[in-house]
Amino acid sequence: MKRLLLVITVFTLISCVQHKEVVKVEKQQAPFVWEGANLYFLLTDRFNNGNLLNDVSFDRTEVAGKLRGFEGGDIQGLTQKIQEGYFTDLGVNAIWLTPIVEQIHGATDEGTGSTYGYHGYWTRDWTALDPNFGTKEDLKQLVEIAHSKGIRIVLDAVINHTGPVTEIDNVFPQDWVRTDNQCNYQNYESTVSCTLVKNLPDIRTESNDEVELPLYLVEKWKSEGRYDQEMAELEAFFKRTGYPKAPRFYIIKWLTDYITEFGIDGYRADTVKHTEEYVWQEFKKECDYTFSEWKKNNSEKVLDNNSFYLVGEVYNYNISNGKLFDFGDKKVNYFDNSFQGLINFEFKYDAQKDYETIFSKYSNILHTELNGFGTLNYLSSHDDGSPFDAKRVRTFEAITKLLLTPGTSQMYYGDESARPLVIDGTVGDATLRSFMNWDDIKNNQNTKNLLAHTKKLGQFRANHPAVGAGTHQMITKSPYLFYRSFYKDTFQDVVVIGLDLPIGIKTLDVSKIFKDGDLIHDAYSNLDIKVENGKAIIDSKYNLVLLELK
Repeated sequence: MKRLLLVITVFTLISCVQHKEVVKVEKQQAPFVWEGANLYFLLTDRFNNGNLLNDVSFDRTEVAGKLRGFEGGDIQGLTQKIQEGYFTDLGVNAIWLTPIVEQIHGATDEGTGSTYGYHGYWTRDWTALDPNFGTKEDLKQLVEIAHSKGIRIVLDAVINHTGPVTEIDNVFPQDWVRTDNQCNYQNYESTVSCTLVKNLPDIRTESNDEVELPLYLVEKWKSEGRYDQEMAELEAFFKRTGYPKAPRFYIIKWLTDYITEFGIDGYRADTVKHTEEYVWQEFKKECDYTFSEWKKNNSEKVLDNNSFYLVGEVYNYNISNGKLFDFGDKKVNYFDNSFQGLINFEFKYDAQKDYETIFSKYSNILHTELNGFGTLNYLSSHDDGSPFDAKRVRTFEAITKLLLTPGTSQMYYGDESARPLVIDGTVGDATLRSFMNWDDIKNNQNTKNLLAHTKKLGQFRANHPAVGAGTHQMITKSPYLFYRSFYKDTFQDVVVIGLDLPIGIKTLDVSKIFKDGDLIHDAYSNLDIKVENGKAIIDSKYNLVLLELK
């Protein structure tokens, strides 16, 4: 890594940085804030196999195209890694996993080889978990163990479409879905009221017409002995809300059930711009209500007073657009009364720029146009075919920029271990979805070095919300020094970061933050330093230092 980083953190209230006046306060427990969270995103099927007995379900034995079938990852495997402390060591305080609801049973073949719903976005039944991913007892254990480690669980919500039609998976009734109008994305209408691609039935989310349940769901629930319970819950939901029994409201009810039953902390909403904006306002309303009720009924399990987290995938949304997404003929605000944040598709381009350009831009937007909301920054993902570092040759730079840029960070599984994003023999997005490279973590020294770097930055970010949620201000251009300040109620966090510093002896002017005699600790090299004459002199072999009050 060519860049050099200094992070100096102290719980200090600075009355005036320019006058070098320091008012020292005691260290406090850092609050969790979604705006600065370190969110880890993984494909449930591709992370860790915790139960070999559920690798094949519903007779899914057809040979699939490369990386287009189920690979064995499951909820139990994720729970195991949480228990082992893998995520805690990374400083991860929230995990988003791909949908775990029951998928279509068959496979499709669109010229890429047979493909199963391993990714979770091809729903067959919103009320059941897919056995390949695990059971509801597995999910309950996952949430409980994650919460015991201070880690929030974010599930993935699909309201826009069902799974494709196969020889063994029937299409939903016509009053539920449309199948004859494929999107051309030329304007709002041709992006929303249409199927995303061929053979992906589009839920009629605009409709308020009451519909009957699909017959196959009725028969399925009866065979599983839960029909009466499901119907009673639906009647209670529609009676409480007054909503018509239209398709979107059934799905909203089914999705919010995961809050009621398991106490999940958030949803990432899929294909947001392909669904009317009022749908997400309705979804938020019901998520907020359900989460509030869950907290009332489970006071001993409540982690904090944060509201339910909703982050949306508005494909190609850029943070530069502020609150608006432009369809060409219509601009839509997906923030107010809908999402706390949107996934930022612009960050992979911004990451090509220098640090100050990136940091000042994001801080300015997040504390002006998006004040009170957030953004989710990523450099690689499951469906972006042009990641920042596809060949994994700039891994240290990528992790450093991802974890230090203002906003919520989305670490895609394997960003911390250089999991390959280019796999020979794959077609399309399958190349982004290889199984987690656990062998490299055990045996490859370069991978171990990257992982160690990520752990130190990640833990520091988790301990200091100023890094992600604070206001950014440059102190000096050369050497490049800046600070981040974050205040919430009586909590204050000030973070100072410096880049382009020499390996070996580093003489740093910290007089605006520390006073002479302060003992500070470099968490990266595990060295203690005493401030003298406003300077911190650090002699380490690393190109990063992370300093905090001892």
